[in-house]
Amino acid sequence: MDKYRVLNESEGSFVHMLEGVRRKNLVYGDKTILCKFELDKGAELPLHSHPYEQTGYLLSGKMNFTIDGKSHEMKAGDSWCIKADVEHGVKVLEDATLVELFSPVREDFLKQ
Repeated sequence: MDKYRVLNESEGSFVHMLEGVRRKNLVYGDKTILCKFELDKGAELPLHSHPYEQTGYLLSGKMNFTIDGKSHEMKAGDSWCIKADVEHGVKVLEDATLVELFSPVREDFLKQ
């Protein structure tokens, strides 16, 4: 990678991941990738884990986040950091928009 990467909001497009779940890669570097997610009310991301640390910020909406067996009702302005290999899942209570940073870079996200 060059010394830096800049992407404008108009670049790229959303990818359908699951029913009611869309992701747009905003920017990535050698060690991190920043993504924007749009989640529809009623959508669910089943419990899962992955080898990436995941840090997020809820821009709008409301969701119930289960992390390591504990339930957390998240609203706009709330944030989280989940270490690699920790089981987590989401139930969307209101349409939601969030940004998440993953480290290391999720190569699977770059291929979509």
